[in-house]
Amino acid sequence: MNARQDVKEAKRIVVKVGTSTLLYKTGKPNLARIEHLVREIANLANQGREVILVTSGAIGAGMVRLGLKKRPEQLQERQALAAIGQVMLMHIYDKFFAEYGIVDGQVLLTKDTFVNHRQYVNARNSLMTMLKQGIVPVINENDAVTVDEIKIGDNDTLSAVVASIVDADVLIILSDIDGVYTANPQTHPEAKLLDEIKEITPEVEALAGGSGSNLGTGGMMTKIEAAKIAVNSGVTMFIAPGDRDGVITSIMAGDTLGTVFPPKEEHLKARKGWLAFGKRIAGVLTVDAGCAKALQAGSSLLAVGIVATEGDYQAGGTVRVLTMDNREIARGIINYDSRDVQAVMGRKTSELADLIQGEFHEEIIHRDNMVSMI
Repeated sequence: MNARQDVKEAKRIVVKVGTSTLLYKTGKPNLARIEHLVREIANLANQGREVILVTSGAIGAGMVRLGLKKRPEQLQERQALAAIGQVMLMHIYDKFFAEYGIVDGQVLLTKDTFVNHRQYVNARNSLMTMLKQGIVPVINENDAVTVDEIKIGDNDTLSAVVASIVDADVLIILSDIDGVYTANPQTHPEAKLLDEIKEITPEVEALAGGSGSNLGTGGMMTKIEAAKIAVNSGVTMFIAPGDRDGVITSIMAGDTLGTVFPPKEEHLKARKGWLAFGKRIAGVLTVDAGCAKALQAGSSLLAVGIVATEGDYQAGGTVRVLTMDNREIARGIINYDSRDVQAVMGRKTSELADLIQGEFHEEIIHRDNMVSMI
């Protein structure tokens, strides 16, 4: 499998662009860069491909409109800026897309869109209909109304979840850095760009740093997290420089540019994608080595293998499953609340009936309601 060459035949592409690419360091919109981005997307559409644009920049654009130099700390102030900036952004996008004969449509999402299965399905149907009609969806988080509890938090994650929802072939995250390096290139000039990352190991995660922009919210860590979602959903993901002319065209031509994350051959189906990435994480279970091995072989999660539980969750909630060295190996819908899990963890299945009041399940998480994250 050659991930870079395979994308030449890709039909459905999600492009995510960050605030640092859309705005100059002065905070003003980089109209030349936005116009070039739209032109490349329009050219892909003219080839018969389907393209979704996930855009950041609403709050940053709002700061420009009001002449603010510093991102406000108050949620309500950021919400107001997002409302102002989103109008400004869409006006710019719509103007440029219209010049290239492309119809675009605004879609604003929140975490609740993915947590609620009906909303998840409706979002998928809406996006698929727009693509079928040749419309380019322009997606952003609905920052004007979101609060922390229902906030996705960053558009790297949003773009990966969107790519999962629509069964995209490729996700291209345009960044102010060329890709993933062996070290921080700003402080280590000898750092080398990684051409391909076939597996997201703890070592790869350790390479990621924090957010480096006053206007944006993302960093390399959020891009690595996005890559986990993408590759598990069968999507080839790229991190590439957003300030380079023709970057999207080059990637789609199979050129060596940025860092590529090849998809897993056995990727998640639509329902399991929702279980893994749509539902809000309510708690965490830690399992021993024997249990971890059994889960990787496709077994259900039994009480005997659980060594720790965190969070106050209810039966039916989604929990992460970690190894004892803190590596996430699965997510799933749990059959018991946190109090019951605390009572039965480490116990044999034959002992559970005497410890549980109410509905009884042999499995803490049934394999049909669990997805592998490795």
